[in-house]
Amino acid sequence: MKVNVGNIDRIIRISSGVVIVTFTALGMISPWGWLAIGLIVSGVIRNCTLYSLLGINTCKR
Repeated sequence: MKVNVGNIDRIIRISSGVVIVTFTALGMISPWGWLAIGLIVSGVIRNCTLYSLLGINTCKR
């Protein structure tokens, strides 16, 4: 699996995912917020399927 998510993008994905999932768990937003787990996973594994399809790479190399 090729890495295509850079450090800043990774931090934004994980932190926003945690915030959205927390709000969902507290009942502050709709159950659709559980989909934000995908943001957390893509940040942790440093691979975004949509980026792969579009040819985007935010890594500095």
